[in-house]
Amino acid sequence: MQPKVAEPSPAEPEAKERDYAARLGSISSSIFSVGDLYRDMRDGTKVVRYPKDLLKVLEQKLQDIAMGKDPAYHEQLIRRTMAVFYGQVKDETFRRQMKESRKIEDLILMFATNATNVLKKEPSLAGDGWKLELNNHIAMFIRMLRDCLKTVSHVSPEVTSRLDMYTAKLTAPASQKTTYSDSGYDSSSTRDSVVSQKRISTSIVDMPLVQTAALLFKLADHIAALTDLKTCLKNINAGAPFPGRPEDFSSEAAWQHWRTLETSHLSQLMVVMVQFNPELAKSTPEGALPSQANGTRPGSMYSIAPQRDSYYSTSSASRHASLSSRHSLASPSALTSQDPDAAGEELDGDDDLPVGHHFTYIPPNPRKYYKRLLEYCIAVDLEAMLSPTVGDDDEVSLGILSPTHIELINECALRWRIGQPYRATCFLEIVKLFYERNEVPLECIPEALQTIAKVMHDLELDKWPTQDSDYLAQVFGGLFSVFLSTVYHSMDAIPNLKPADIAPYIQILETVQQSGLIARFDVDISARIQDIQEQIKSVSARYYDEKNRELHSAPGVNRALPYLLMTDELEKAAKLLDKRFPEPMLGQLDIVSLVVSVQVPLYFQDLESERKRLFEDSMNGPTPDVPIQDVFALYRRTKTLLGMYKAFVPQGTATFDLGGFFEPYVQQWLTNTHERTTQWVQAAIAADKFQAEGAEGHSSSIVDLFDSLRSPINFLDELEWTDELQEAKFFTSLSKTISKAIEQYCRSVEELFMAEMFPRPTDFLQPQKSSAWLEKAKSLANTTEKKVNPFTFQPESCVKLNNIQAARRLLDKMYAQVAADKKTDILESGPPVPEKPGQVPRYLFTVKICIAEDLVPLDSSPSSKLDTFVTLSDEQGNRLAKTRTIYETLSPRWEETFDLTVEKPLWLMVSVRDRSLIGKHDTVGRAYICLDPRRYGDFLAHDQWMDLDSSGRILLRVSMEGEKDDPQFYFGCAFRSLKRAESDMVRVFIDKISPFIRQSISRNVLKTLVKSGTTIDYNKALGNVTAFYRSALGSNSSEVQIPLPSSEKPRVRPEDLTDVELEAAITPVFDFFDANLPTLNTYLSESAKDMVMIRVWKEILTVVEALLIPPLSDKPSELKPLTDKEVDIVFKWLKFLRDYFHAGGEGPIQLEDLQNQKYRDVLSIRLYYDWHTDALMEECVRMMQQTLRASPSVKKRAKSVYSQRNLGTIKDRKREKQQEKEVTNGETILRILRMRPGTSDFIAQQLHAMTSMQAEREAQAQARTQTRKLQRPRQGGGSLSQIPEVPPVPPLPPSKNS
Repeated sequence: MQPKVAEPSPAEPEAKERDYAARLGSISSSIFSVGDLYRDMRDGTKVVRYPKDLLKVLEQKLQDIAMGKDPAYHEQLIRRTMAVFYGQVKDETFRRQMKESRKIEDLILMFATNATNVLKKEPSLAGDGWKLELNNHIAMFIRMLRDCLKTVSHVSPEVTSRLDMYTAKLTAPASQKTTYSDSGYDSSSTRDSVVSQKRISTSIVDMPLVQTAALLFKLADHIAALTDLKTCLKNINAGAPFPGRPEDFSSEAAWQHWRTLETSHLSQLMVVMVQFNPELAKSTPEGALPSQANGTRPGSMYSIAPQRDSYYSTSSASRHASLSSRHSLASPSALTSQDPDAAGEELDGDDDLPVGHHFTYIPPNPRKYYKRLLEYCIAVDLEAMLSPTVGDDDEVSLGILSPTHIELINECALRWRIGQPYRATCFLEIVKLFYERNEVPLECIPEALQTIAKVMHDLELDKWPTQDSDYLAQVFGGLFSVFLSTVYHSMDAIPNLKPADIAPYIQILETVQQSGLIARFDVDISARIQDIQEQIKSVSARYYDEKNRELHSAPGVNRALPYLLMTDELEKAAKLLDKRFPEPMLGQLDIVSLVVSVQVPLYFQDLESERKRLFEDSMNGPTPDVPIQDVFALYRRTKTLLGMYKAFVPQGTATFDLGGFFEPYVQQWLTNTHERTTQWVQAAIAADKFQAEGAEGHSSSIVDLFDSLRSPINFLDELEWTDELQEAKFFTSLSKTISKAIEQYCRSVEELFMAEMFPRPTDFLQPQKSSAWLEKAKSLANTTEKKVNPFTFQPESCVKLNNIQAARRLLDKMYAQVAADKKTDILESGPPVPEKPGQVPRYLFTVKICIAEDLVPLDSSPSSKLDTFVTLSDEQGNRLAKTRTIYETLSPRWEETFDLTVEKPLWLMVSVRDRSLIGKHDTVGRAYICLDPRRYGDFLAHDQWMDLDSSGRILLRVSMEGEKDDPQFYFGCAFRSLKRAESDMVRVFIDKISPFIRQSISRNVLKTLVKSGTTIDYNKALGNVTAFYRSALGSNSSEVQIPLPSSEKPRVRPEDLTDVELEAAITPVFDFFDANLPTLNTYLSESAKDMVMIRVWKEILTVVEALLIPPLSDKPSELKPLTDKEVDIVFKWLKFLRDYFHAGGEGPIQLEDLQNQKYRDVLSIRLYYDWHTDALMEECVRMMQQTLRASPSVKKRAKSVYSQRNLGTIKDRKREKQQEKEVTNGETILRILRMRPGTSDFIAQQLHAMTSMQAEREAQAQARTQTRKLQRPRQGGGSLSQIPEVPPVPPLPPSKNS
């Protein structure tokens, strides 16, 4: 039986036409004209502007409605118009226009335009029905605007009042109540309110075949229908299975809730039937029906009204009273019988009704019949949607069901007592089945789930019948299983999987999961989730293998390149997946974590398998197949992957020995770097013109060198090695390289410096030899007294000294950059390094060649002098060190220091040589010393006076320290190299200045000045006359004269010389300073200038001291004491020189530096110079005893490498040295006594006592140190007990040319 088009009966054509015309008239009168908005503005109404933030709130509200998140707007047609307008709001042009105008009317008009386009296409709105629907949609939009304004601040009252005015205009008259649909699938709120002449009738009156069938099967019995309802009520009270009983619910509260609603609804239906057909009241006993309050009929479960009066309906909206058609009821009413007990009492008159399933219109299994009916309706409507009459652009309902079918299943559910929970669940299951057969789109599933959500919102799940909740759990379980399978197969797209590919499935799965019913499903969901995880891992492994084969199949010999490209692929894929899926899906599917947990370990395995071949290819020649740069890039990328693995897979078990894998490459790189240091030094010096750059006065070579040295430091830092101990070892090796580079730079710069300070005529002659040639040639050609020509300093020499000082500052910064102290602490706190087989401890000896005394010239001339230098040679005659040459003296002072590394006791031959012009250099004398670690194990400095095999002796100062392998040690060696280079260069400066000072301030000049008969100028003669005149008259000079003992020969005070005369005698030295100090002042840095000037002043003090007293020795001196006049002249000269360098505070040296301890010691000579010999001896004994009592019991350790590891330690040691410096005049007295006759024994006795006392105290300190060492547990390796015994003195090696 198919519905057909309704034809009006002859008896009622005019009534039908009047009814149709009245409805159309009501529609026309109720529609609000959109032109009223324009008319309001044209009539001069004030322009009302909405707040700026309204658009943002409106956009979010429209998005929620379009996605079905707002239950207040769940109607499909409303959602559709809102969704279309949401797209309009997202348009930038529209947003810009709205922001400019901000008129509330423009916003409403734009919505009305979009809604009109949507509603005109709606097939269910025949004729002018879309106009009334448009009216309703505009009203809802204005109401939504009103709600949005509640969440926006600064809303003007004009906006609110304007919206209220529009709402009042849009409100329909009271006689025209809006009829809402009963469907939750896809029906408009007023879709069925317009009757068309071509409408298909669903009235029984218009279905003659149905009426005939009803007569044949006796189905038109209204009494039977009423009896069915009475039976349902009786079954409820009797506890029969249908329509429900307490056993069907999980709690008593749920049962009572259902029973109350069910009995109320049945009573209402009975009253409506009697009201529609009064004849039924005659067949019903009096009092069997509930009382009537109003005529409202219960609605269906799909109504959208917010109130609920039936278990089968969530609506109280008006509904037609007809059992067959909702359009035939004219006056709806409602019932008030809500008490189930009262309903039972009303059935007392029907005692003859049997309890059980004895129904006429309710089938034996209503649920099964309802499910079958719903399935048929959906199938028919789907077929209609797929018909050619429906265009591709036409919008169709996601609820699938047509209005007529919705009405049919609603009525069946109402008559068959099918509850709302079952109806929604049944619809979801059927939609799921059609989706599995690919007959409905995916969007229908969320639509059906929304119906479930609405039912669960209206009726709590714990109030559902147990059968319905179990049914829903079963359907949810099946739905979960279906979409888990879909997600499973979607994982094949990894790593190119996009969120949009699986977002709909995940949203459905999360909805089902959040319901909590999935736990009742009998399928192991965790196992299904695990299957997806395994699928992700399998796809990830397959993708890795394919990509790995692709990269390795590319041509080329660089084995590191495929792995570099693979790391890029893995990292890019992981970052992309992490961005697309930042949170685990369903709380368990973390895609990026699963992908990384598979691919990164596979990469580690492949890389480990290539360890040997990769290393071999990186070492196969000067241009290896695998460049070292690619290896370190691979290290960084692998480290990144390792960090990524730990971040994404915190519980992962995969490990990779990153340090062990790449450590050989770093060691090889360090070796290569060490070998390139010589090239760095040579390149830096070759490009340097040694011209001052900047305020510090250094040149480019030192900057270039340190830039080269900083590059490997930065490289190691950028590696960010995870193993601190291994990193400290790397920096130790690099520190050794830095030390080597600094030592080579110092040596190269010193060679260039010496070439400038000792100019040579040709390129092939050695500087010192050429200097000797020149000096000897001049001495042979000039038979007169030998004069020293003043030396002119070059700016380039000053710049080289500046470079050394700049290197110390740069090296100190590099010390901090390397964090040498921290790295050394890490090495010391680490495990002991196992000794290699046959490894011997190494020791660093510092040998300082100080001075020599009593050297004998090789010829017989008593006036002959020596040009001496010293060499140190090992047992095989290999020269290990060589000093500079000191000219024209028999008591040379070299003061040069050398470092020698020793693994076993080493005999050194100390040779004093005399430089010769032609042929071999003559040997003045030899001595031997053994560098035995046992002897120098106290790490103190030992002064060794060694007698030469010919005559004379030489002083060596020897100390030892253990050579260690840590950054502090190597930086200490580098600082020591710089310090020695600086000292050597400053010493050369002084050596060039000193001879001229000694020549200008000498006893010869002094004697010449005071000798009578000397040719002088007029001023000097006048000064002599004045002095003689004063002598004749007697002097009243206020100067204190030191009285002489009566035993001494009285001295006659000579005539005084003027200051002008005294200063004129040493004018050459002032001229020399005037010529050279500007150069030093201009080109030397401030620190270098201070150092050179202080050394010059020290040299002047030494020269002045040498004029007055001889050096300390136990042998008599040939030097004679000066006269009082000569002493006065010497101190006058000292005052002139002090004033010259001070220059009233503007000179190169500060007054406190000029009047230093050495200056005060020289001044003290004048105090004791004229003392009697016995008085001097007594004072000497007293001072020596006092000095011995005050001297420390333990001798200080020698200056070690560690005390010079940076500028801070160097300054600290210098400060301590100044604080510990002893002030005594005992040595000065002994030196004065050397010029007195008969004092040799006394001097020797005092020196012997001092030496013995000091040796005794050193022995006691060494014994205490040895005792402490024996008490400490010995550490493996490096002990002095492992050093072999001292070997015998080696035979004299053959003489070699220097």
